[in-house]
Amino acid sequence: MTVHLPSLNGLRAFEASARLLSFTLAAAELNVTQAAISHQIKRLEEQLNVQLFVRQNRALLLTRAAQEYLPAVRAAFEDLRRATQRLVQPERQRVLTVSTIPSLAAKWLVPRLINFQEAYPDIEVRISTTMRSVDFRSEGIDLGIRYGTGDWPGLRADWLMQESWFPVCSPALMAGNRPLRQPSDLADHTLIHVEHYREAWPLWLEAAGAPVAIAERRGLSFDLMMVALQAAIDGAGVALAGTSFVEVDIAAGRLIAPFEVTLPHKEGGFYVVVPTETADQPTIALFRQWLLASLGPRIAPPRAAATS
Repeated sequence: MTVHLPSLNGLRAFEASARLLSFTLAAAELNVTQAAISHQIKRLEEQLNVQLFVRQNRALLLTRAAQEYLPAVRAAFEDLRRATQRLVQPERQRVLTVSTIPSLAAKWLVPRLINFQEAYPDIEVRISTTMRSVDFRSEGIDLGIRYGTGDWPGLRADWLMQESWFPVCSPALMAGNRPLRQPSDLADHTLIHVEHYREAWPLWLEAAGAPVAIAERRGLSFDLMMVALQAAIDGAGVALAGTSFVEVDIAAGRLIAPFEVTLPHKEGGFYVVVPTETADQPTIALFRQWLLASLGPRIAPPRAAATS
């Protein structure tokens, strides 16, 4: 049985209206009138013989049929966009958009990109930073670096690295009149906190056998790791950070680790993630493989404890 495809304009009107849940907003996005959107939706429903929207006074709701139809329509438009981009964009002007959290981008990824650009000068890498999980399709993201356990539906996840946390400070602070010889000496210094990792200091102090109450004293607090580390570099106090966030600054002598005690994250780690349907596209696969190879041999990802 041959199935005739509905009009492209109708599908565009449906995708925009379903995503925005508004005929008015969809009309503005597609630069047409609201009446045109309503007409295209009505015609599409007639072609499909299916109701797609439930129209209420101040709300637009998707029917169950529309909810099931929308992902495939959205995927089709994204495939068209990518195919068109590959067609009209010369190979020498390839662009790859990578998403990750701001501090990992600044402290770990960007320093590595120098080597990638030298090896592949025909690929332009764009870095998009955010603290939230992105929608790869709607936001035009090709590849991401995420923290978690590697279980994201619809995404291929390749194990990248595990974090071990430890205190760091400036060499000047160590050379001052309040040396850090043992973890309990932290009581004489300002602790630098990162809001998202607030529980890290008490856990490290406990692992080091130092009073956990030290973490309850007033200190400095920042919302981004890279800002907290800059405060440590400037001598404002002692920060607690994961290996990937500080390895470049330690190598450059801007930070030092005064103690040997580290706090490994037993569950989770960083993964390279890409949508499964685009994972094998040449530019994406090349960057993923290069990124994984740049770390050399790595330990296997930690496994969550089995539940009874």
